[in-house]
Amino acid sequence: MQKNIVGLVAEDRIELPLSSLRNKLQKRKLAAARDLADSLGGVGSSFSDGRVYARVEAKDRNLARGMKEAISEFSDEYPEYGEILKDKVAKKRKLREEHLYFGMNGESRLCGSDYLGVLKNLGISEHQAHIMYPALMETSRKLHYARDRAERSIIVGKYDL
Repeated sequence: MQKNIVGLVAEDRIELPLSSLRNKLQKRKLAAARDLADSLGGVGSSFSDGRVYARVEAKDRNLARGMKEAISEFSDEYPEYGEILKDKVAKKRKLREEHLYFGMNGESRLCGSDYLGVLKNLGISEHQAHIMYPALMETSRKLHYARDRAERSIIVGKYDL
């Protein structure tokens, strides 16, 4: 029992700084992606050079979040309001998302200074960044192969159709 509790405490204490760094990265990444999408010129625009690429696309999403049964019950109880509710839900389920797709061209790779710069921008000292770098890269490599070099995207905007 004690070992399980100690493990839980240790996991919790490791999660806090990792979660904080993750949140910082997500905020910076989203802001950078939105700025990049705006710089590219919005939907339909793209950029490519020998090393990297990015493009902005719009996608329609039909969003339904498991409300069918509740809406059906409400409609059975209140038929006149049920139709109004169904119309409003149908309008809200249609959403257009603006995505920024990005990645590396061909066999291009990031170099160590690219990663170290990100760590330093998060407020990690250069010395600590150099210490963390090998372990992060090993974990990243394992996850990267699991993702099978999939193209990445970020939602940079949402709007109703």
